[in-house]
Amino acid sequence: MSEYKVPTMAELAAQGKSPDVLFWVGCAGSFDDRYKQVTIAFAKILNKVGINFAVLGTEESCTGDPARRAGNEFLFQMQAINNIQIMDGYGVKKIVTACPHCFNTLKNEYPELGGNYDVIHHSQFLQELINAGKIKMKEGGEFKGKRITYHDSCYLGRANDIYEAPRAVLEALDATLVEMKRTKAKGLCCGAGGAQMFKEPEKGTKDVNIERIEDALETTPNVVAVGCPFCMVMMTDGIKNKEKEGEIKVYDLAELIDKSM
Repeated sequence: MSEYKVPTMAELAAQGKSPDVLFWVGCAGSFDDRYKQVTIAFAKILNKVGINFAVLGTEESCTGDPARRAGNEFLFQMQAINNIQIMDGYGVKKIVTACPHCFNTLKNEYPELGGNYDVIHHSQFLQELINAGKIKMKEGGEFKGKRITYHDSCYLGRANDIYEAPRAVLEALDATLVEMKRTKAKGLCCGAGGAQMFKEPEKGTKDVNIERIEDALETTPNVVAVGCPFCMVMMTDGIKNKEKEGEIKVYDLAELIDKSM
């Protein structure tokens, strides 16, 4: 693994500096072994293209999204206000995050509690870097000729109308983007949103993630691309359920770009 640096806001503040952008890592990016790889991939990209960024480190707390979705409004507001006070203390203006749940909460729900920031999802940030010519792809690359299908995260797609950025990122790879039948505004949830991630599924004929992975398998993909830690878990579990983990990989957009630079 190549070297990469991840400064904290506290370290920069001690030097009298402030970054252009705060990278909001989120719970999954901090603690989930699989999604830590996405955090590292994105940090490596930011390093390679020379973005002046920092993380909150131990000062970052959960945005409160799972608490609010599960009905604990009090806990949500406590977590949110704590985060807002810390970010405002550092004068944070711009936030980038690899989690659509954090993205949606920071962008659309923090303003009502006084937290106003320019919040962008990492798919949008990657698209900007590609369009500006800052991200250069290797010739050929690991995904040359591979079939990649992209699963729209609910909080990115239907909730925030971000459909083009992730696809533009994938089109920068030397691969074939194959769309599922249910896609974009008609996409199907992976089954994890609304705090469903943290409980057993209710009785029914089929788990949502199995239904969704069947949509993906119809495109005969080599790679299922995601832009969300919840979707990552559900799609990976779906692939395991179908015993296809040998032939189909699930990657985040940042990992695909990092492997191709």
